[in-house]
Amino acid sequence: MKISLVGKKALVGGSTKGIGKAIAYALASAGAEVCLMARNEEKLQEIVADLPSEQGQKHYYFLVNFSDFNAFKESINAFFSTNSIDILINNTQGPSAGTALEKTSDDYQNAFDLLFKAAVFTTEKALEGMRKKKWGRVINVASITVREPLSHLVLSNSIRAALTTWGKSLSAEVAAENITVNSILTGYFDTERLSELIAFKAEQAKTTSAHIQENMENEVPMKRLGKPEEYGYLVCFLASDKASYITGTLIPIDGGLLRSM
Repeated sequence: MKISLVGKKALVGGSTKGIGKAIAYALASAGAEVCLMARNEEKLQEIVADLPSEQGQKHYYFLVNFSDFNAFKESINAFFSTNSIDILINNTQGPSAGTALEKTSDDYQNAFDLLFKAAVFTTEKALEGMRKKKWGRVINVASITVREPLSHLVLSNSIRAALTTWGKSLSAEVAAENITVNSILTGYFDTERLSELIAFKAEQAKTTSAHIQENMENEVPMKRLGKPEEYGYLVCFLASDKASYITGTLIPIDGGLLRSM
């Protein structure tokens, strides 16, 4: 099965590293024109120059600060005043680790702006063009902790759950317009973000990062971490016409880690 996204325009959040970067490469490899969205301009320039462009597409980027919602809104409004997209990947850096007793109401508000409001606002703007074309793909990068919360990731647990239920609600409202909305529940992937979480857990447990990572790998039935490019393959499929009858789903990609159905 060959997946072609030639002629499609994609906007990928958090795309200078990890999963976001892998998604950008996968979409570009399938022929999509990719716009990267992050705050590190030097890295954005490097990745844009390196993205596959064998189909003649031109890739580009724009700067956003996910941590400042008002500034983020201004950037998104400016982008969509002159652009429309077909594929939206809602992805940002994760909020800080910590437990429910450690986090304050301000921490929850900041996480809500980062993980929920940013995705909702970007989707709102993207849908204007998608609805005119009667075609679109909205893909939310979420986490397996939506189904099985981890105590040290209370902010991510809480806000990503809101994101996925919002996505489910939205999917029913735009389905008749050939626009799909799906969320991916992310397991343990070999990324900078996971390395940071491993270091945090190691410090809390007064042990080594290597020991924590080994334990995490042993939790996974496949006995390894996921490769970011494997994530990109799933996103590429969901963004294509091959997945046109899949919407409103929460799809785990976790090597079998989730114990629940």
